[in-house]
Amino acid sequence: MVSPRRALRAAGWLILAFGVLVLLFVAYQLWGTGLYTRARQSQLRAEFNRELAHLHQRSPRLPTPSTPTTTTTVPFEGVVEPVPGDVPADGQPVGTIVIPKIGADYVVVQGVSTTDLELGPGHYPGTPLPGQPGNAAIAGHRTTYLAPFANINELQPGDPIYVTTVQGRFEYLVTRSLVVDPSDVAVLDPTSTPTLTLTTCNPRYSAAQRLVVQATLYDPSPPTPTPRAPIRELHSSQRRSPASAAARTALAGNGSGVGGAVGWGLACVALFGTAWWVIRRRSRRFHRWAIGVAAALGLLVLLFFFFASLSQLLPASF
Repeated sequence: MVSPRRALRAAGWLILAFGVLVLLFVAYQLWGTGLYTRARQSQLRAEFNRELAHLHQRSPRLPTPSTPTTTTTVPFEGVVEPVPGDVPADGQPVGTIVIPKIGADYVVVQGVSTTDLELGPGHYPGTPLPGQPGNAAIAGHRTTYLAPFANINELQPGDPIYVTTVQGRFEYLVTRSLVVDPSDVAVLDPTSTPTLTLTTCNPRYSAAQRLVVQATLYDPSPPTPTPRAPIRELHSSQRRSPASAAARTALAGNGSGVGGAVGWGLACVALFGTAWWVIRRRSRRFHRWAIGVAAALGLLVLLFFFFASLSQLLPASF
């Protein structure tokens, strides 16, 4: 029979282990996720630059490839018309967004699902691409996965936002910021002027609200008649549109991470249990320390993948 003292000691160790696990998960969310996003951003930028280089050979007026610290001398475009089939697949690069005031320079991908936003800012399906008529909308994390929109709350009317797509380079000027409820999808409605809408969570570390920054396209060319989408009233049918459905998806967890989280969690438990059993049967202190260090390193690797799978179950916009 287990004595009360031993049971109390075991409970204490379990509580301590749980606390350490929570702290490690928080550290992973705040810093570890950035390692993944940074690597994927580098791959996406290289992919987008290759596409730009190919198109630039055919049309010198199109933007040239750039890095996060360089810009191109191609003049900014005015509004451009949509090109059939110009929307990439989910997770593929749409373009780049540069916000000088907050030091943001990221590749934007298509889609706002959990996995899409782990790659970088995501373009809302169902909204036009930046530079085209209407309301182009982009979502981004504020506290995890490099937190691309961490400081968009600092933007003021008149601040520039630069977006580059395969159709050209576009300059937007911030017009307003507002905070809305996550269920309010009116900010994604079509607009009569070319608009860029950025959305993220509010306040930080919470998805209770949504922070929205809107900007209007600066058109350096003489005004020309262009088709404009009518402004629509918010009604129930809009909530079933691709853009509004994507807005709700961006705040939902992804159940596909359950299996992975369970699998990696069991792997962590198995490694810890095996290492504990081996250490208890070693008489030499050096051997125990060597096994403990090796097991700790292996456990950290397994925890990284466990936390990555567990993150799939959390809201995408927090």
